[in-house]
Amino acid sequence: VIAYRDGGNSQHGTAVVGTVSGTSISFGTPVVFNSSGSYEFSTTFDSNSNKVVIAYQDAGNSFKGTAIVGTVSGNAAYTSSIFDNSSNKVVIAYSNGTTSGNAIVGTISGTAISFGTAVVFNSSRTTWKSSTFDSLNNKVVIAYNDYSNSQRGTAIVGTVSGTGISFGTAVIFEANASYISSAFDASSNKVVISYNFYNGSASVGTAIVGTVSGTGISFGTSVTFNASSVAYTSATFDSNSSRVVIAYYNSGNSNYGTAIVGTVSGTGISFGDAVVFESAASTYISSTSDSNSNKVVIAYT
Repeated sequence: VIAYRDGGNSQHGTAVVGTVSGTSISFGTPVVFNSSGSYEFSTTFDSNSNKVVIAYQDAGNSFKGTAIVGTVSGNAAYTSSIFDNSSNKVVIAYSNGTTSGNAIVGTISGTAISFGTAVVFNSSRTTWKSSTFDSLNNKVVIAYNDYSNSQRGTAIVGTVSGTGISFGTAVIFEANASYISSAFDASSNKVVISYNFYNGSASVGTAIVGTVSGTGISFGTSVTFNASSVAYTSATFDSNSSRVVIAYYNSGNSNYGTAIVGTVSGTGISFGDAVVFESAASTYISSTSDSNSNKVVIAYT
């Protein structure tokens, strides 16, 4: 399921279902789920209730953070959603305007979703969030750009209990990070975070491996997968090959859509050769793995 804003239909929030067959994907009829301007989408699948939850910013309702049938109080942006299959809850991380990074736990019942109380995990401006679920430790890991702390790349571990979530101590993994995307490598039981690191002349494509222990996380040494400027990174774990796939916009090669495969070993990661998937400028990249067909699907503009 891909959620997006339809520029040809007054920026309405829209969703479409894709079906993978072999190396192809076909789509059904798009459906409008919010008849007003809709922005900052994230989507996750609740395998307990077999439902999809879409979180987004609703311009028609004072830009409130909204899920399909529930509204988070306050202005929300940069949402990131994940399903915690240990507690059978949805966790949505979001920015409350420019003031803080927050997370909230959602419970699905039938076709409805209800929310617990939002919890602040970062008390200052928080951007470029990405959430993943560590199924070994049953923890939610939120990686983010701590904008008010010199834009440092930071990660924090959350534990869901009932309709609430609590957090450990935040850990910095990079001095400057943007376009953050994370995935849980279920083969090595590690969290992989891909991001851009600005080295003074270019935004270098970088990845780092994190290990969750208790309510904390530690990191290995960062690895460059593309030395020229990249953007719109999106990471996903392919359970068939036990590899992480990172898709990105490659400024060093005519802005082409590019993908690269990473292999985790210990606390490090190594990469194969990059492959162009679109010979044109490719932005707003999002990827996921279809474990039924053993394929990775990349959506992009």
